[in-house]
Amino acid sequence: MKTFIKVIEIWIPNKERTHLEFGSGLYGALTDFKNASEQHYFAYNEGLPGKAWAAGHPIVLRSFEHSYFKRTTAAQLAGLTCGIALPIFSGDFLLAVVVFLCGDDEAHAGAIEVWRNSLATQDTLQVMNGYYGSLDYFENMSKLVNMSKGKGLPGLAWQTGLPVLMEDIGQMEEFIRASDAQLAGITTGLSIPVCTNKGRSYVMTFLSAKATPIAKRIQIWIPDQENKQLVCQHGYSKTSNNLAEIFETITVNKGMGALGRVWLTGMPMITGNLHESEYNPELDNLSSMLAIPVIEQGHLKAIVTFLF
Repeated sequence: MKTFIKVIEIWIPNKERTHLEFGSGLYGALTDFKNASEQHYFAYNEGLPGKAWAAGHPIVLRSFEHSYFKRTTAAQLAGLTCGIALPIFSGDFLLAVVVFLCGDDEAHAGAIEVWRNSLATQDTLQVMNGYYGSLDYFENMSKLVNMSKGKGLPGLAWQTGLPVLMEDIGQMEEFIRASDAQLAGITTGLSIPVCTNKGRSYVMTFLSAKATPIAKRIQIWIPDQENKQLVCQHGYSKTSNNLAEIFETITVNKGMGALGRVWLTGMPMITGNLHESEYNPELDNLSSMLAIPVIEQGHLKAIVTFLF
């Protein structure tokens, strides 16, 4: 099964915290691009990771041609054409940048959007930029939509400050673009609020179709009321409709297993070792995971996991 995202990378500050160096990545069969990427580093405001660091918010680079992207030739050979960078901050200080790389493919239906409240209308979100693959009509319609706080998928994430996952969004009244999503074949949506110190609000939204999902499984983990353990708040699986039931008895302690380490350090993580007793044996058939922390004012609000 193909997934919508072709490459995921994590770039982290070096010891001097003056440049970003390669942390880890998921490349599938694109080993040549992986080998080229591992040798790179980026200064502040340089390349896609460095630009996201300087901007202080997610950015979308829709085309690598004649751009600030530093690996254009290697990306072209790998069939990659678009990049989205998500910086993760604790206060003013960057922890890491997560980069998603996609390729233009008519068979790949889905979207990754960055929503932002405008200076003129602080109380509504608009699409700042996004990658929509082959969904030109859905892109055009999305750019006409304003989302108020609590309305639609991005608006719900903005209001709650927590990730929001929706399934069968073409049938849901809460999803403002439901009819357009149904026409585009989009079935699943995930919105992640991005906390910044820039005085503006940002939300990243991932939309995927059944044929080319963002990931095989997506889960949202939050600290319990005592802030002692992580619990699975919501889960989606392409192959299992009872994912929430599977995880409702599973908890994760701080520092234990991959998720526990993300909670302990605030750092995003890519791991291929999902056979950890602190995690869940149900995941043994999946080969890798990306875990992204949602941090607000130095505190962990949630962890979103993408499983492949």
